[in-house]
Amino acid sequence: MIGKPTRLLLASLSILMSSGAWADFTASPSEARAIAKEAYLYGFPVVQMYKTLYTQAVDKGGAHFKAPFNRIENSAQVLTPKDNAVTTPNVDTPYSFVWMDLRKEPLVLTLPKIEDNRYYSVQLIDLYTQNFAYLGTRSTGNNGGHYMIAGPDWKGQQPVDIDRVVYSESNIAYALYRTQLFDDKDLSKVKQIQSGYKVQALSSYVKQPAPANVPKIQWPKPMATMTEGPQLFRYLNFMLAFAAPQDNEKDLLARFARIGIAPGAPFKVNQLTAEQRKALEDGIADGRAEFAAFKKAKVDTHQVTGADLYGSRDHLQNNYLYRYAGAELGMFGNSSDEAAHLSYVIDSEGKPANGARHSYTVHFAKDQLPPADAFWSLTMYDAKTKSLVPNHKKRYLINSQMLPTLKLDADGGLTLALQHHEPPKAEQSNWLPAPPGPFYAVLRIYLPKPEVASGQWKLPELKPLK
Repeated sequence: MIGKPTRLLLASLSILMSSGAWADFTASPSEARAIAKEAYLYGFPVVQMYKTLYTQAVDKGGAHFKAPFNRIENSAQVLTPKDNAVTTPNVDTPYSFVWMDLRKEPLVLTLPKIEDNRYYSVQLIDLYTQNFAYLGTRSTGNNGGHYMIAGPDWKGQQPVDIDRVVYSESNIAYALYRTQLFDDKDLSKVKQIQSGYKVQALSSYVKQPAPANVPKIQWPKPMATMTEGPQLFRYLNFMLAFAAPQDNEKDLLARFARIGIAPGAPFKVNQLTAEQRKALEDGIADGRAEFAAFKKAKVDTHQVTGADLYGSRDHLQNNYLYRYAGAELGMFGNSSDEAAHLSYVIDSEGKPANGARHSYTVHFAKDQLPPADAFWSLTMYDAKTKSLVPNHKKRYLINSQMLPTLKLDADGGLTLALQHHEPPKAEQSNWLPAPPGPFYAVLRIYLPKPEVASGQWKLPELKPLK
């Protein structure tokens, strides 16, 4: 592992965006192409994360700005089809956001005590998009507490009343909170809970003088094409300065250095020769092609699921293709023991779901409802807009909280109707309105029981009515 003084030097290089010498490009064109493919798959999630970081924590005048670093922003609202800033929005769990800069000192996240029947979680994500820990119902319970998040270099003393210390392998990290919303009448209670989420620097928490300031960061402005060509490596170099290199990646990073990739070093695209640029572009194209083939053969056929693509470094085992796929298909996905996300995109006949062509049913046999220790929900989305579906009932999901109002089958099973036209009044309790066109539905299972991951529990088919 690179020693602390070296890391500090690298960080300062990054922070100042020095115009000094950059890492030497020593690879031959064929070598550069192979390395660029690896580096693209490795670096894409990091740069995608930078896009989100910049819009939410740096770009104060932007439409999607949340809060500066080390401050929490709560978002408590009942989402409607008009809320289209985020695709496939989650209606179940309003979010809170904290972008963490851990260079100077750790942060203390204080969580309030909340009722036992309400699910909440704090997903802790490093700059590689890996979920390095969770706080909340599953991991720490609903009794609240004080949790310290520390960067890789912190060596200080843990305060006695801290319930748990969590180390991030990167000095920049993300805390994404989810608080269960029962229904629209529950919104004020969710806001009350969110007001109890506190974020403090460690020095403020223990009421001691703060450590010396760290260098101010000059954040490079995102480009529209920043993930599409060799520019990606510029942003990757910048971000890598905030992460401690892992021992098991030393050989990989040494290989990357042969095409100019090094933590904190400038990456000067305009100094590449035409041959070098083409080698990098071809390598990136190779990486994209590998992902496309993987998606078609493995993801679309459900041989590889979200459970495989999201999680800790230990879970992912440095499978950079999987990490890339997770970032490409949906950033910041939950680890499989926290939540499962299962989609209805095609029906039982292999045809795309379309509310203009068919009405559909989803039938859960008796005692075969989604096995959740927290709750489950089935949410409808318009496939064209990836937003919620407007309907006069303002019903966008059916979830386990609604079970007392749903009508069971004669044998004790549950059949849901996914269709555009309004069913007879006696059948409306089980109706999830679909658009008059292509749609998809997402089943979210929070705190899924083991039979979900094992495959023992099967997702029922989406059956078209003839």
